[in-house]
Amino acid sequence: MIIIFKIGDVVSRNSHNNDIVFKIISLANGVAKLQGINVRLLADSDINDLTISVNNEDDREIIERDAKELSFDRDNYFYLPGKILHIDGDTDYLDRSMKYYESIGIKANGLCLDEKEISLKIKELIKEYRPDIIVITGHDAYYKKKGDISNINNYQNSSNFVKAIKEVRKYEKNQDKLIIIAGACQSDYEELIKAGANFASSPKRINIHALDPAIIASSIAFSDKNQSIDLIKLIEKTKYGSNGIGGIITNGTMYVGYPR
Repeated sequence: MIIIFKIGDVVSRNSHNNDIVFKIISLANGVAKLQGINVRLLADSDINDLTISVNNEDDREIIERDAKELSFDRDNYFYLPGKILHIDGDTDYLDRSMKYYESIGIKANGLCLDEKEISLKIKELIKEYRPDIIVITGHDAYYKKKGDISNINNYQNSSNFVKAIKEVRKYEKNQDKLIIIAGACQSDYEELIKAGANFASSPKRINIHALDPAIIASSIAFSDKNQSIDLIKLIEKTKYGSNGIGGIITNGTMYVGYPR
């Protein structure tokens, strides 16, 4: 049976054992451009390699877990979580992240910018929104065929993320005063950390879940100011743990006040 694919179809790739569920975002000359539904990945595929799939994953379990974990005893105290600015190269992932923030009770500002534009606009955005935490994410990929894993030119957007991080650090050098979470699927982890990110993907050059950057950001926003987070516990909350996300010991950003 001949399958006629169309934009918006949910598919997977036979040659990759149907391991990742994608959405078709464009079709041309028998080639489909694919966007990962649950991982931050773009890919191209011959349509003959595709099969119709079903997305059986939603964000409900993650939201319920974090809403419960990040709840507080409000009898006598009040809480002022850190402010998040989430900059994303993908509208769908941004929408999911903003719904996540809202569902767990945290206010965040979200903007969709092409990865190449982030470094050009980020200083003005910091001045406008005055965040405590900045998420810089979108799409990325490591091109294995090009070889050297340490060459940042062998990545789709890692160099753009690095440029954006460096612009933030020109504005605020202190990594506890302005916390940066950067990267996407298969990003050049070492270069992002060296540029000044507190957390980055991807130590093992694997894919990360669409919500991983938001999970890290919200946990820091809800952690007491001037107290170090439990680094390993925080990283283990993400989909693939330390294979997908790594970082440095960082202080929380939440003020606790009394009386309520």
